[in-house]
Amino acid sequence: METPTDELKVTGNDTAAVLSPADRRIEKLRRAGRFFSKYGIYFALVLLVAVLAVISPPFFTAANLIDILRQISVIGILAVGQTVVIITAGIDLSVGSILALSAVMAASFAHPGQYPLIVPLMVGLGAGLVCGALNGFLIAKSKLAPFIVTLGMMTAARGMALVYTSGRPVFNLSNAYDTIGTGYFAGIPLPVVIFVMVILGGIFLLHYTRFGRYVYAVGGNELAAKVSGISTEKILIYVYILQGVLAGVAGVVLSSRVMSASPALGEGYELDAIAAAVIGGTSLMGGVGTITGTVVGALIIGVMNNGLDMLNVSSYWQQIVKGAIIVLAVLLDKKSKGKA
Repeated sequence: METPTDELKVTGNDTAAVLSPADRRIEKLRRAGRFFSKYGIYFALVLLVAVLAVISPPFFTAANLIDILRQISVIGILAVGQTVVIITAGIDLSVGSILALSAVMAASFAHPGQYPLIVPLMVGLGAGLVCGALNGFLIAKSKLAPFIVTLGMMTAARGMALVYTSGRPVFNLSNAYDTIGTGYFAGIPLPVVIFVMVILGGIFLLHYTRFGRYVYAVGGNELAAKVSGISTEKILIYVYILQGVLAGVAGVVLSSRVMSASPALGEGYELDAIAAAVIGGTSLMGGVGTITGTVVGALIIGVMNNGLDMLNVSSYWQQIVKGAIIVLAVLLDKKSKGKA
């Protein structure tokens, strides 16, 4: 006998099951929900850009769009590292302070005629690496919560930046150093070029290397990963070292862009980096996240800030909107986990 036209036959494991029209509608809704969960962030970005382009025509110009990319480059670099950290079910609250410490240390070696450009670059990245390694070692070996360890580093690194500079900004940087943040390559601002390189490196690391697979494994179930032979302590240390180095890169880029370095640089940047990752679909529970999603999250923050500035919306309201978006993203993540 033929199956009725209003029913769907599904076979699996040699067992036939029949779905009623109501079941089919539920299945379609589930598929739509999964599709929205996966691609909704991209539609949200397109919709936001379209709305702002209509409300404020100057928004959708090549010059302004490039300016948005330049503005989000530093946050984006931090967010790439934050994504890897959060995938391991961790968090790094110290990136803004590490950025400041790296910036003032690099800038202090970047005065005209003092040292070759490679010296301040290595100093800045080295400072970030040491701070990141300390974070990773304490988290991996002492089993302290990442929140507590990086909160301590956030205060300590900012304090070290103040001690190193006696609370004063570092000025008079060399032209070669300033070019990193103000120069262009093929018409594209160098901070954007560096950001793109970090994105490509992050995608390759997470999706095409054994290290990336181990990162997801540790975030999904650290105990199971350890039992399967993965050195979870090494992975955690390397993850926080990566975040520290990227904070150093961000510090160099930002200080060269503003042509000075201050111990106050990067205040609040850790929250924007976390926001970009979470809005982009990285789960605070660990094991889930992509670099492309984080980039879209950073773009949403950048587009929103730029558009609201053009509409003369108070920065206070911008903070409220950003906070609401973060909470909404976390709620959606929790809801999707509950349905899984």
